[in-house]
Amino acid sequence: MSASKSEAIALADRLAALYTPVVADVLDRLGARNQCPRADIRPLAPAFRCAGVVRPVKTIVAPTLEPAEPYKGEMAAVDALTNGDVMVVSSCEWSFWGELLSTAARYRGCRGVLIDGFTRDTHAIIEMGFPVFCRGIHPADSLGRIDVEAHDVPIDFGGVSVAPGDLVLADHDGIVFVPSAIADEAIAKAEEKVRGENLVRDKLAEGMTVTEAFRRYGVL
Repeated sequence: MSASKSEAIALADRLAALYTPVVADVLDRLGARNQCPRADIRPLAPAFRCAGVVRPVKTIVAPTLEPAEPYKGEMAAVDALTNGDVMVVSSCEWSFWGELLSTAARYRGCRGVLIDGFTRDTHAIIEMGFPVFCRGIHPADSLGRIDVEAHDVPIDFGGVSVAPGDLVLADHDGIVFVPSAIADEAIAKAEEKVRGENLVRDKLAEGMTVTEAFRRYGVL
């Protein structure tokens, strides 16, 4: 594992201890105000969450119903996954994911899959506890409907520009992408904000007004 990848995983591990709203707040203050994708991309199970290094996948509408090399791009993208990765799949209108790909991805150390599209085999995926976030569930296969044009290239994901090596946190509140260039600063500030929120929570529970708490601590 390269130093840069190991450093990214270390940051992702710290990110995993946070939650999406606090990270989104910090990114807003750093000027990165469009890091949360469309709100209808939801966890397949309420408890699903993941944090890791972004491995983007760019999809296109399949040009033919009977490709010469079925699933070629999809299989290559899954086989390229390594420890600490989160696969992030661009917009597609059919089912891109399922149980077997979840099994293969988990073996490679992938921490989850985010799809601006659909999945299937949902009971099996939920039972294995592999975090999948998607717009919905659909039984139809990707073959002849979706092709993978490329992986490890910049993509648009639910209205957010995402690049290889960015970090991502996904939980029940949604998804937030952390650009690699500001990841260290953003995570440190988010950790600091959590400490402040913990203090304010205690003060509010003791009866301090919201107005006074914000005036004194600057956290809400």
